[in-house]
Amino acid sequence: MTRKQILMLNYEYPPLGGGAANANKYLLDEFADQDDIVIDLVTSSQGEYQERSIAENITLYRLNVNKNAIHYWTQAEILRYSWKAYQKSRELIRHTNYDLVHAWFGVPSGIIANLLGIPYIVALRGSDVPGYNERFSWQYVVLKPLIRKVWQDAESVIANSQGLRELALETSDVLIDVIPNGVSVDEFNPEYHNRDTLHILCVSRLIERKGVDDLIKAVDDLDVKLTIVGDGEQAEALQDLAVDLGIEERITFTGYIPHDEINEYYETADLFVLPSKNEGMSNTVLEAMAAGLPIITTNTGGTEELIHGNGMVVPPEDPDAISEAISRYDKESIRAAGNESRQIVEKMSWGKVADRYKAKYREI
Repeated sequence: MTRKQILMLNYEYPPLGGGAANANKYLLDEFADQDDIVIDLVTSSQGEYQERSIAENITLYRLNVNKNAIHYWTQAEILRYSWKAYQKSRELIRHTNYDLVHAWFGVPSGIIANLLGIPYIVALRGSDVPGYNERFSWQYVVLKPLIRKVWQDAESVIANSQGLRELALETSDVLIDVIPNGVSVDEFNPEYHNRDTLHILCVSRLIERKGVDDLIKAVDDLDVKLTIVGDGEQAEALQDLAVDLGIEERITFTGYIPHDEINEYYETADLFVLPSKNEGMSNTVLEAMAAGLPIITTNTGGTEELIHGNGMVVPPEDPDAISEAISRYDKESIRAAGNESRQIVEKMSWGKVADRYKAKYREI
């Protein structure tokens, strides 16, 4: 059996980063100990350089990029990763005959892959696509010609949702496949709670793009409890907003929770809300669905593609629309929509996602 040698590039990997980091981990879990594939992942460290095997066929190379906040990336940190990852990749190439580079994000990983002279694929995740994140508006202007070249030179470009694919096509008319995120359904057990006060959950990085302030404003006049799981640069401002509205006693900010402990928050909630201004394919929405929760989300990116009788889609940046959607739920509709959520994600395992990526590797 011919073993495929894959060099994988991703500047974030748990505990660093968000959705792409977790997606990367779940994909590697599926590839672990498979006889026909060997993967070397070049990623970032919280501190000093680390090198370790997580399976017989998978090795992590964690580079010291002087990381500060685990869920927020500065441009300096990404630049440090880019330079060090390029140097580390060149070192690895001298000793290993790689068949393919799998670049998570077109920027910076796709740029690095483009320089290595090895066939590569680019997995688009969101902020690496021009027009996705207002925070990077001027960078998009500068980088767009380079982004086009990276996509055009790639053996394959893959988006994690149809919405992200359509946004990417506005930058370059290249062939873009869609491989959505998966979910580990068995990690979550749906539980329904017979109580009068609705318990709402939001699991998100606390950054401007996620629109968590809109959710806080939405529950101002509702008799509900809200739990916000996550951390980020907006954490203090969001807590101050809850105080200003006089609803701080009804809102719990947990801060960062390790991913392997987060299922209990899903399982004690009644309803999940993600009010993002833009989104690719949200891992947290998939996890909430696996826990049997109805979903309220915004009509942006790929998240709305997951709503089929299991929730509601509202406009972004519209607290009144979120509030109205929450008000429509009672005990009976929560159970019905939650059951539908679970049925949808049972068809979206990480094993199936891994099979599709492996087929892409073989194709190339």
